[in-house]
Amino acid sequence: MSVNPQIEDSWKQVLLPEFGKKYFLDLKQFLIEERKKYTILPSGRNIFQAFNQTPFNDLKVVVIGQDPYHGLNQAHGLSFSVQKGVKVPPSLQNIYKELKMDLGINPPNHGCLTGWASQGVFLLNAILTVRASEPASHKDKGWEVFTDEVIKIISTQKQNVVFLLWGKFAQSKAELIDETKHLVLKAAHPSPFAAHRGFFGCKHFSKTNEYLKSHSIKEINWSLA
Repeated sequence: MSVNPQIEDSWKQVLLPEFGKKYFLDLKQFLIEERKKYTILPSGRNIFQAFNQTPFNDLKVVVIGQDPYHGLNQAHGLSFSVQKGVKVPPSLQNIYKELKMDLGINPPNHGCLTGWASQGVFLLNAILTVRASEPASHKDKGWEVFTDEVIKIISTQKQNVVFLLWGKFAQSKAELIDETKHLVLKAAHPSPFAAHRGFFGCKHFSKTNEYLKSHSIKEINWSLA
């Protein structure tokens, strides 16, 4: 990872000050040392994939995850998403179930969410890297400082964004968001352990589109077929 990451231009304009700050330089050095000893996921070119797939200028919806998938070939820089050909993880299976219940959309035969990202759904993990097979291994190394700033910038500089906060961790980010300018929707996490406690039936996909439509913003086509 360079001091100024390869990141889409509209994001680069708003995030450039962060790349020179001490915490980010320390994070960069940490990752350099980690790569000497461990397999780090996702690959270097995919670390900022959420930013490159969803330009700042096009962003409409934010989905906040916590940590990248730690299995080989899974993580590719988008929260909850896996690369095509990889088995769909349980949480994403439940997201697809809610999508079916909410909008009648059948689940695709893959777990790649780039089709959402290209329409303005920003799939942000709070932590952008992880050691293979070691979940949360890059927790508290600086990524959270960076991604909190990303959320603040979205809240401050944009209008009428929908934030989908699934689970307690994502909901802790609500304090960074100006709810007088944006819609914040909260539900249980879609994991098998929590989805039955309020994720199923939340209707976040239809509520998102209703809000976007009410503000004359093009709705999301949630179908990934």
